[in-house]
Amino acid sequence: MSLRTKAVFAVLAMLVAGGELASEGTDGVRMSLTPDNLVVVQAGEEVYKAQCASCHGAHLEGQPEWRTRDANGYLPAPPHDATGHTWHHADDLLFEITKYGPAVVINDQSYKTLMPRFEGVLTDKEIVAVLSFIKNTWPEEQRNWQDQVNGTAVNGIKEVPAEKPSLLEKLLK
Repeated sequence: MSLRTKAVFAVLAMLVAGGELASEGTDGVRMSLTPDNLVVVQAGEEVYKAQCASCHGAHLEGQPEWRTRDANGYLPAPPHDATGHTWHHADDLLFEITKYGPAVVINDQSYKTLMPRFEGVLTDKEIVAVLSFIKNTWPEEQRNWQDQVNGTAVNGIKEVPAEKPSLLEKLLK
């Protein structure tokens, strides 16, 4: 691991420890992915093929020129492999972008995106499964980085339990 990468991890660790990165976001529930649960990952791969591959690519490669807006102001679908930026974001943020759409998550209804909302199309379990499949494909360095963002890194940083009710608790009310 390079010195720069170690320094970035150290800064992330401080931010996570201070509760400044991973949060309950838009809906008050912190979702976590399960990229090491192969049953979930296999289910997620099927959902990905059916719902995501047409835009993000059969091999998570995204569309060409994904960082450049088109003539209408839209960005092409980014890659979800290690060459993209998906792994820079916490599990919960990825879940919320997928479920509610980017405009809702960033609270900007004028944000131009072709990314559909999957709320009502996919269940929460299916969203977690597809994102777990994606995360399962990342190399160790990207997974370690993303674990730092989540506050779930194995170097002693632990996720702070949410004080808000879990999704299950909400459903049982």
